[in-house]
Amino acid sequence: AVPLYLSEMAPPQYRGAFNNSFQFSIGLGALSASLINYGTEKIKGGWGWRVSLALAAVPAALLTLGALFLPETPNSLIQQGKADRRNVANLLQRIRGCEDVGAELDDLIAASDAAAKIPPGRRQFEAIARREYRPQLVMAVLIPFFQQVTGINVIAFYAPILFRTVGLAEGASLLSAVVTGIQMFAAQVIVGGVIAAKLGDEGGMSEGYAYLVLVMIGVYVAGFGWSWGPLGWLVPSEIFPLEVRTAGQSITVAVSFLFTCVVAQTFLAMLCRLKAGIFFFFGGWLLVMTAFVYLLLPETKNLPIEQIGLVWREHWFWKRIVAGGDPVGGAK
Repeated sequence: AVPLYLSEMAPPQYRGAFNNSFQFSIGLGALSASLINYGTEKIKGGWGWRVSLALAAVPAALLTLGALFLPETPNSLIQQGKADRRNVANLLQRIRGCEDVGAELDDLIAASDAAAKIPPGRRQFEAIARREYRPQLVMAVLIPFFQQVTGINVIAFYAPILFRTVGLAEGASLLSAVVTGIQMFAAQVIVGGVIAAKLGDEGGMSEGYAYLVLVMIGVYVAGFGWSWGPLGWLVPSEIFPLEVRTAGQSITVAVSFLFTCVVAQTFLAMLCRLKAGIFFFFGGWLLVMTAFVYLLLPETKNLPIEQIGLVWREHWFWKRIVAGGDPVGGAK
């Protein structure tokens, strides 16, 4: 919901920056959680994890309170009929910081009219399967899938276990997890290669190589923070026209959560079977997804969301698929 809200409220030229700040904030939160875990691990009597878990209520409460003060987006006001054209124009002028918002307002109204032809609910899921929305449907499934098979949640969930595996003590492994909060093919290959060469099936690893693995995992996480971290949410939030946006975002989130669960539940078994090969497995997926993005994902920078339907009709591959469909959103 946050990337979608930011995409609708931010001016086109700043949309990426605002969504990247969302990923940066997630990184700060992960860093804070890692620091808390490292500190509470030293609490005696089994209270460490209880204190750590209880402290999670603080940001949750702040997020809940802050949400009460968020304004409605212009899109939302138009779709729900809560404001007339003049009030929406005033809101747009405040958000954009300029008086000339007529063209954007016309695009919003045209997109809302198109959305009104498809009632919310099951019919949106039926509509998004149509030929003219095929590119968006493919992205809704593959982008969150690729985001999870980067292996980032393996690092997030099992960093302490990985660091203990390469020879760091429990406290040091928790501190090393902090590094992953600071923030990807090369890093995966180097980590896998070092572990394969120096750890083996039952052998040990010198402290120097252990810290090399730690540094490369930090490089890997930094790469994620600049690429699949924010863009995995930014791109789906802005490619769906209003008439299928609810269904598209629902599919994106569902696929993300599904493969988060799959990767988390299968990683330890894969690590035991593949050993160092698990890093080459994720590295291979990074090559696949890089080629996919380069060839099949068009640039949407500086385009108003209501006009993004145009890019699919001009793309070398997708134009052959959507050519027979009706214009979407404001792309008329």
